[in-house]
Amino acid sequence: MADFNQLVILDAVRRSPAGLSRVELAVLTGLSAQTVTNITRRLLDAALIVEAGKESIGPGKPRTILRLNPPALYAVGVHLDPTVTTAVLLDLAGDVVLERRILTPLGQHPETAIDALVEMVEGVLTDSAVDRARVAGMGIAAPGPIDPIAGALVEPPHLPGWHSVPLRDELSRRLGLVTVLEKDVAAATIAELWAGTPAASTGSFVFLYLGTGLGAGLAINHEVVRGSLANAGEIGHIVVVEDGPPCWCGLRGCVAVTCTPEAIVRDAIAEGLLDSLDSGDDTTAVDAALTMLAARAEAGEAGAVAVLDRAAARIARALAVIANLLDLDRIVLGGPIWNRVADRFVTIIPAELDRMRAARSIHPVAIGGTTLGDAVAAMGAASLVLDRWFSPRTESLLLPSSSA
Repeated sequence: MADFNQLVILDAVRRSPAGLSRVELAVLTGLSAQTVTNITRRLLDAALIVEAGKESIGPGKPRTILRLNPPALYAVGVHLDPTVTTAVLLDLAGDVVLERRILTPLGQHPETAIDALVEMVEGVLTDSAVDRARVAGMGIAAPGPIDPIAGALVEPPHLPGWHSVPLRDELSRRLGLVTVLEKDVAAATIAELWAGTPAASTGSFVFLYLGTGLGAGLAINHEVVRGSLANAGEIGHIVVVEDGPPCWCGLRGCVAVTCTPEAIVRDAIAEGLLDSLDSGDDTTAVDAALTMLAARAEAGEAGAVAVLDRAAARIARALAVIANLLDLDRIVLGGPIWNRVADRFVTIIPAELDRMRAARSIHPVAIGGTTLGDAVAAMGAASLVLDRWFSPRTESLLLPSSSA
């Protein structure tokens, strides 16, 4: 209980950039003044918070303001996307200290890709000049499905040869950092919670992740819903196009074959807007073609606009299924391709979604893009480390069961 209360205090200070006094902490958390005093003393001794001057509020002794101490601890986050791999170093406040990107080494043995990841993270730590003893650990965000027990990826799309590769433990061994593995969509959702964006103000929202694949992350009361084995969020087999292209699941017109970057590019090729891909379904070629299509849409080319608007309408149908199921009031969109399609998607999705929502006459749904940029999943991977260390969780109050 003492550890939980300490996390409650730290979390309250973290969520108040302007700082809080001990009196305000007691009111906000419901803890006694003496408990707050004892806990804040321990946090000050550990340099996790600092005293940031005094503030006079009416008569009486001025109150000492307590604020988070961002350089007290750091965390590394890596996003292994089939197209681009991103690494970031975050401080305790969730701010990016350093960021690096490389093209993901596809078509190679996973060991070669792991070598590149290790070199990338070592470079980030060296270039940042941060004391390694202050690095709390590393988070890895990767496409699902994942095996959270083994710390491995399980046949992720577009990552051939990655079946049951012990990525988490191998990186931990080679880098000497406590390492956790998370699905990329859950990591992006965690980043929204830690970054303190408007979407996270209530702590409850859905994050639509737009990358090489699509997924949906759910946060309820500042906690991410992960599912029984951390694989929640797979929306690829929601049908959004009747009699659409066949999907490997046996259905037709699924999100996985109508709304992904590859599907959007192939739609543009079918319309004669883009040349056929020389590299088949190579993710780098798809990414380049999508960038070209988005630029032409931004320039006002009608055909390119129509292709992106069609994709946005299909995504809105998938979001309508999710919104009706969960009775959402907030949706955040982001991921590696978001900035390229944002203008068209924010034009089309809100109206299309509202048309299909069952509760549209009762309450609105706020829809907006992430403010965290393309590195949102990597930031979430690093935030995952901070979240597990410093966020209060009700399950931590449960006593472990014992057998008779």
